[in-house]
Amino acid sequence: MVYFSIVIPLFNKANHIENTLKSILNQTYANYEIIIINDGSIDGSESKVMTFKDSRIQLYNQENQGTSMARNLGIEKAKYNYIAFLDADDLWMENHLEILSTLIRDFPNSGIFASRYQLIFKEGKVSIPKFYGISDDFYGIVPDYFGASLNYAVATSSSIAVPKYVFEKLGNFKSKISSGQDVDMWIRIASKYPVAISATITASYLYYIENSLSKKPILEKKLKDFIDYKLEEEANPSLKKYLDIYRMEYALQYKIAGANKQSKELYDEILKENIPLKSKIIYHLPQWILTLLLKFKRLLRKKGIDFSIYQ
Repeated sequence: MVYFSIVIPLFNKANHIENTLKSILNQTYANYEIIIINDGSIDGSESKVMTFKDSRIQLYNQENQGTSMARNLGIEKAKYNYIAFLDADDLWMENHLEILSTLIRDFPNSGIFASRYQLIFKEGKVSIPKFYGISDDFYGIVPDYFGASLNYAVATSSSIAVPKYVFEKLGNFKSKISSGQDVDMWIRIASKYPVAISATITASYLYYIENSLSKKPILEKKLKDFIDYKLEEEANPSLKKYLDIYRMEYALQYKIAGANKQSKELYDEILKENIPLKSKIIYHLPQWILTLLLKFKRLLRKKGIDFSIYQ
């Protein structure tokens, strides 16, 4: 029998955590515990959680240390073999854990078990991510995780489960990273283990909710160090292309922030055939135009129009 420890990092999500918890308690699959790590919330999030009187809910409080430390504490407290992650402002459909449990039984040697997910924009507009080389009805081991994730990631922090022993072997989330720490974790796992995906959409990512970190300038963020993946990307062209897309994104953000040295260093590391011509043209635009384009992209996203310049 598959049992899940559901880990929820919680920081100032008082307006959303109730719906998130209700989406768990409505699951058709009941073999789970809920571990909530309150990461120093100051908006009443803790009191919202305490209104729920379900014995499966465990609430732990810590001073604000970031999402990585919150998830790591959740993993430490977990008593079951499969860790399912859910952000405090996302939602599961009632069959989410049931779908993941079936996936685990069918592909037990995987390091990541992923359901499909949907993006919810303002005014209720819904977008379903497409993965490269994988049909909408594909069910099984992803042939090329990094190739499939070039536009939208197969693994997200609210749609997957990971065996606890994987963290014991590879280590937990890196606390030194404040932005993209989940992406770093999925890279490390997918480089060593198969990734299994279902054909069923069971998670909803509320794309219109911006957290405080997403609004921070890149110079105030602690990013993943690409040197950590040097050996893996040299041996895996798909991983190299996947990482080059992130290099391009960060290079643009650094240029917008006026950090031209950091921007050029990242841009020079990119294998240029991994990036389309439009991205190269955009990169060489003046800083003020890039700033306007970024504002325009954010405006379009709020209206439910999402796109990538990297493909």
